[in-house]
Order: sequence, then C-alpha cells, then structure tokens
Amino acid sequence: MSQTQTQPIPPAAEVQPAVFVRMAAVVRMTGLGRSTIYRLMAEDKFPSPVRLAKRAVAWRRIDLEQWSAGRPTVSH
Repeated sequence: MSQTQTQPIPPAAEVQPAVFVRMAAVVRMTGLGRSTIYRLMAEDKFPSPVRLAKRAVAWRRIDLEQWSAGRPTVSH
C-alpha cells in the first residue's frame, strides 16, 4: 500500500488575494518620489513591480509592507 501525503489546505479566512498597488499609491504609501523608487529598484533596495499588462505595472502590497517593516526607524 502506498500512502500519499497531502499538504493541509488553509482555511478560507487565511487565504488573502494578492492586492496590487499602482505607482501613485506607492508614492503616497512610502513618501518617496518616482525617481527615488526607480533608483532604489536599480540598487535592489526596493521591491520590483509585476507586469499587469503590456504598459502597466504594479507592486504587491505585501511586498511593500514587508519592505517598509524592514526599514530603520528614526526618532527625533
């Protein structure tokens, strides 16, 4: 007899659909300008966008949240 192992399926409440954020919202969320975002991407210091269509890209919100959480905080 052969036993197969299956991966547990997470409950529907734990499965979250991917949320995509366009450039204008990324600028508002991060406080960075477009050129700074593209410079950081070139330096591999900012999440890369995903292509939605031939001329449309967006960032995964979860990637931006993880990037933001990893940034150092400044106290004044």
